[in-house]
Amino acid sequence: MKLPRVECPSCTRQIAAGLVAGRLSKGRIWRHDAPDARRDAHGHLLSCAGSLEIVDLPYGQMEIAIEEPEAAPEEEAMALF
Repeated sequence: MKLPRVECPSCTRQIAAGLVAGRLSKGRIWRHDAPDARRDAHGHLLSCAGSLEIVDLPYGQMEIAIEEPEAAPEEEAMALF
């Protein structure tokens, strides 16, 4: 599945956003490193401040198309007894 990309509000890069359960028009930005790749005292990369933030998805409210099943042809009732 290809996830939509949205602009991170912190670093302005285009980052994938996964759907948020129960909120069809919202997405959570995937965790990503800061553009300047700062490291902490132990040498680990620090995530961007915008990681995991909930944002509006670019296509707005999702719609789920539900197809109605075709009606079965009427069959003549058969006597069972």
